[in-house]
Amino acid sequence: MKADLAERFRPVAPPQVLDRVYSDDQYNRLVGVVQDHGPWPMILAHHFKSPEEVVATSSGEVPEGVTLTWDPFLNPVFRGYLARGGVCLYPEIEDCYHNPEFLAKVRAYWRAQYAMPESMLFNISGPCGGGGSPHVDGTRFRGLNLDSSPVWLLNIMAKSGLFKRWQAKKAQVIAWYYRGRIGGSFTYWPDGPQNPPQQLKAPMWGKAVVVENEMMYHTAEMNGPSAMRKPEGLAYESRIGKDMSGPGWQIMNNDQVIQQIPEEEVRFLVHWGAQIFMDYDELKVSLDHSDDLSIDQAFDMLIADLRARGETFEVPTDPISDRAFIRLLTRAYDLGKPTIFPPDPVEDMIAA
Repeated sequence: MKADLAERFRPVAPPQVLDRVYSDDQYNRLVGVVQDHGPWPMILAHHFKSPEEVVATSSGEVPEGVTLTWDPFLNPVFRGYLARGGVCLYPEIEDCYHNPEFLAKVRAYWRAQYAMPESMLFNISGPCGGGGSPHVDGTRFRGLNLDSSPVWLLNIMAKSGLFKRWQAKKAQVIAWYYRGRIGGSFTYWPDGPQNPPQQLKAPMWGKAVVVENEMMYHTAEMNGPSAMRKPEGLAYESRIGKDMSGPGWQIMNNDQVIQQIPEEEVRFLVHWGAQIFMDYDELKVSLDHSDDLSIDQAFDMLIADLRARGETFEVPTDPISDRAFIRLLTRAYDLGKPTIFPPDPVEDMIAA
């Protein structure tokens, strides 16, 4: 059954590689927003309240008897939102979000009639480890999305295969800016997680892909000098901001600087996402909320499926935050980890 479910995780079409999707002026304005409105929290702090939620969102399961802590998941990759729903949060980059070229590209990618911008975010890091276990991005379902539900639950719902009737069609334009000489590539499994991956190779200044990341396992390759990839003192609460003393960036715990990052080692990702509607009927049912899914209905369906599978458990009073229940769901709907990876970047092979 796991193999059958995993086999479904393929994007609607192979990722389409693009170049220079943002002009130099747009890039400078995007970076300016990040510089002016920081410091920014780690991805972990944006989306997760417990280590169990991280595992539920990625791949693998928690071994029995193991008490999880944050430490294995700490990776100095930071995130902020530039737009939510139909609203660009920073007027100076509205043309980047309400982008007719992007809308045309994602409609063509899906061969659909309609597309609607849904969100825009960025990731920024200096040297860091790989982007965690290969994972799929949190999708939306009619009635449930990242604004109303935790990302771990949305990923479990997608992995279960129980909610296809409500699952939104989505597409992204994802662009990278990284001049570093060690690693930093984008690794993805367009043919399913048990088949060989592909890579968009760094350096990739302005390279981008049109993709359906909710149905394609992917991860970031480790990048930068290995000695700098996990700064001492890195914590769940750490933040990144512009280094006011020079051209680089710095990671801070409150007012304490724990790492300074040279500008040439910064890896910057801009993630633009849209919702796709194949025709007017599909658009209408989304807008009129005539077939929405509630969070209680989602948990009822998951609980019924767990019982049909023969699982024995107590129904938690607060399933959205019950760590034992999250572990159960993770184990039940674990699709297995990808087993084929590209080789890690080797620092000795980098020319001086």
